[in-house]
Amino acid sequence: MDLPAEGGCLCSALRYRVSEEPTDAAYCHCRMCQRRSGAPAVATINVPVSGFEFIQGTPAAYQSSATAHRVFCRDCGTEIYFSQIDEPTARSLNLGTLDDPEAVRPRMHIWTDSRLSWFDVDDDLPRHGKYPSQDED
Repeated sequence: MDLPAEGGCLCSALRYRVSEEPTDAAYCHCRMCQRRSGAPAVATINVPVSGFEFIQGTPAAYQSSATAHRVFCRDCGTEIYFSQIDEPTARSLNLGTLDDPEAVRPRMHIWTDSRLSWFDVDDDLPRHGKYPSQDED
């Protein structure tokens, strides 16, 4: 990914810049991502908080569970990122909001325990029932 990279919401009220390399990239199949996007899976990249900044607009936030919140555009509703409350150093950025979403390829599928039975992606990427560090739980 060429840095800095920029992105934003559907209506362009929010713009952001990523200035540090992503630490991970995945297709997420969890029910929260399905519900908030209306899609069977969402491509995300994890970026360090220190390498992410809004450069235009003021986002809104919604605490979607006891452990997470989501940051989105108050005008068009585009979710920009998801953040774990107990992991304040990273943002899980929605890959499709980048100006160049082809810049990063997901390297795995996560939360496949929640995968919709009728949705399958024909690739050779690793699949994890939960998040990889939680698969052993």
